Amino acid sequence: MINTAFSKGDCLKHYNWGDDCHGWTFIDTEALSVKQELMPPDTAEQLHYHEKATQVFFILKGRATFSIDGEVTVLKPEQGIEIHPGQKHFISNNDRSDLEFILYSYPSTNNDRVNLAP
Repeated sequence: MINTAFSKGDCLKHYNWGDDCHGWTFIDTEALSVKQELMPPDTAEQLHYHEKATQVFFILKGRATFSIDGEVTVLKPEQGIEIHPGQKHFISNNDRSDLEFILYSYPSTNNDRVNLAP
């Protein structure tokens, strides 16, 4: 087996999401996805949940505000949080600087996201 290094400049896919947010996919299998995402100031994603996937967010830069089943948690760099299947959640960047984080999902969240009304 050959080990392959990856980076934002050398990833499987770059994508845009939300309000000018960016993502880079490093690993994308049925069992696991690993991404790095960037959220500019004053952005948020839609409230949602996953039926099967567990997600782990690890903050690299900035401050992340999570709402998980209605409970608010703020994380700073070098902190992480695990979100279990069925937990209604969203992440937002309420700061004046960019938020960057690594997102691990197992199994992959492909076709496993249920968006909820705002």
